[in-house]
Amino acid sequence: MQVVHWLPRTELPFAAPSRPELLLPVEPLVDVPPVAQPVRDAAAPAAPAAPAAPAAQPLAKPAERPKIEIPRPGATARTASKPVEAVADKPAPVRVVAPPPPRFALQLLRAGNCLLLVELATGQPFQSRDPSYLLLKDMLRAAGLSDSPQILGEPIRWPLLARGSLDQGPDAARDFVHGFTQVQLEREPAACLWLIGLPAIRHAGERDEDAYYQEFSVQGLGTAWALPGLEVLMDEPSRKADVWKAMRRLMARWKPSNE
Repeated sequence: MQVVHWLPRTELPFAAPSRPELLLPVEPLVDVPPVAQPVRDAAAPAAPAAPAAPAAQPLAKPAERPKIEIPRPGATARTASKPVEAVADKPAPVRVVAPPPPRFALQLLRAGNCLLLVELATGQPFQSRDPSYLLLKDMLRAAGLSDSPQILGEPIRWPLLARGSLDQGPDAARDFVHGFTQVQLEREPAACLWLIGLPAIRHAGERDEDAYYQEFSVQGLGTAWALPGLEVLMDEPSRKADVWKAMRRLMARWKPSNE
């Protein structure tokens, strides 16, 4: 049909790739009459076959053309949607949790030349027939002091408020107990401050239970003597011997020299 084969200089976008084998020249069709083959004798040796004619060499493959990148719709949008870099997770801020407020009840008393800051294990004021109060009276008599101590003010109960934003942590409790005791000492000085019970030792003397039976100085409060709580002395009677031993060593502080 005399159709001229045509190839573009560059690869067209969205076009099917070219097939070079379709561009090979087509050999013309020639009608060849059949030739009668002579009958060969079966005994005659077969003649060597003539070498086959070389096959037609295909045309050289055209040089590859450089591909032109054509942007496709939607490709730019998909590329831009990908994150450039994953942002590193920042560590969560450390939340500082305030320590819970301590809970205790203390009663301040005066006996002779001594001031006593005593732990109230039940949180209630002393009653005349309480076993712990009777033990305290025995200790005062053994120390040569009045067994009818004077109660100074209401018990110190901590925390002061059940609710609110007021700071009621350990430091605030220590400042309050220390200030309350210091006011009483300024009104009437004392030769020695008895700290009976762990809450009294911690919040007035700034010491711990390792200070039991020891005498030490507290800034603003003078000389202090640390003792276990009355409930502890009743539950562990063996501690009374240690109290008596330390008391005999310190008794000269509050007893008159002429006795």
